[in-house]
Amino acid sequence: MKFPDNYFSAAIVADALSVSKRNVETWTKNGKLIPDLDPNIHEKPYTKEQLAGFEQFSAMFNSTWDQEMAIAPVRDYSLVELFAGAGGLALGLEQAGFKSILLNEKDKYACDTLRTNRPNWNVVQDDIANVDFTHLRGKVDLLTGGFPCQPFSYAGKQLGFEDLRGTLVFEMARAIKEIQPKVFLAENVKGLAENDSGRTLSTIIKVLEDLGYKILEKDIYKAIFYKVPQKRERLMIVGVRADLYDKLTFRKPSPYHKVLTVRDALKAGELYEQDVPESTGQAYPKRKAEIMSFVPEGGYWRDLPIDLQKEYMMKSFYLGGGKTGMARRLAWDEPSLTLVCTPAQKQTERCHPGESRPLTTREYARIQTFPDDWVFKGSDGQVYKQIGNAVPVNLALAIGKAIVRMLNTAPKGVFE
Repeated sequence: MKFPDNYFSAAIVADALSVSKRNVETWTKNGKLIPDLDPNIHEKPYTKEQLAGFEQFSAMFNSTWDQEMAIAPVRDYSLVELFAGAGGLALGLEQAGFKSILLNEKDKYACDTLRTNRPNWNVVQDDIANVDFTHLRGKVDLLTGGFPCQPFSYAGKQLGFEDLRGTLVFEMARAIKEIQPKVFLAENVKGLAENDSGRTLSTIIKVLEDLGYKILEKDIYKAIFYKVPQKRERLMIVGVRADLYDKLTFRKPSPYHKVLTVRDALKAGELYEQDVPESTGQAYPKRKAEIMSFVPEGGYWRDLPIDLQKEYMMKSFYLGGGKTGMARRLAWDEPSLTLVCTPAQKQTERCHPGESRPLTTREYARIQTFPDDWVFKGSDGQVYKQIGNAVPVNLALAIGKAIVRMLNTAPKGVFE
């Protein structure tokens, strides 16, 4: 159901505040949020006035997004990116004003994507362990990387740089040690902050600090606040070289002035000028398509008739847990669920809101805010994987502008 711009559904409120939809409804009963019901709206809507007291929504309603998008670098700022993937982070940072001088990625298809779209980028296709970065020492303003973090636990141990050897965390730390960039941006899944009760992240941060860096930012960023029509969360860590710590100040990017939805991604509007172009994609087997046709917009397996629930879920029907990702159909007027590496995995279904089929590759790309002219190379499976692993372009853009602003405001002569 489409809400007017001054209304927010309980589902959007729940996602923004990191609580369950049930808790939002409980707040209503307790008087913390009293919905001003419009007789033409059949769900519980919340007005801007009701949400203004929450920090997350207050920042949105007082957005300075447009002003921040106008920030331009006062000089050329150089960028090195590790684990570059299909270029979501690099593209957003390019839009923010950074100039890429090296991108490292070992996946052949992702490298083909990068070279196809940006022939001028220096794409180094190799395992990062084989790449020597010493020739870039002192020449890089920003080093970034979404390092894949293998599960590891260092509870109760005080481990240093050498103890991480053999992990991709070590390789990113080595690159930082060899390059000595002014600033680094490390991004990862939200779960890294919670792994081993936070000890894993603490270990990583200690290693980075021991290399001569200070952490300016360490927070979970919700993509829905940054002009991304997707409920995606990423851990962002911004560090600055210790000699610049008292000269640079990081300020969080402003959120966009509204939450965008699947409709904004796939239809012409403020995010894209035209409807999503046709493209290839996965297809359901005949019987699965028949069953999915019974799932309503925004629904999942519990919305099926009981006989179809049992047929589709099989043994899982009798197990506990909500399993809300199974037989899940997206809703037009809510942000998309987090995209994964395939739209048709049984546990993490991403069905089109109006048709009984998985999202196409181009629909996937739009939900990640890639431009329509960004070409992905490889099979559909490879393309889904590249897009599903990417940082949303607009989220990267927002953080990139915040880093440009920080570098721009350095005292005169600092970088000379």
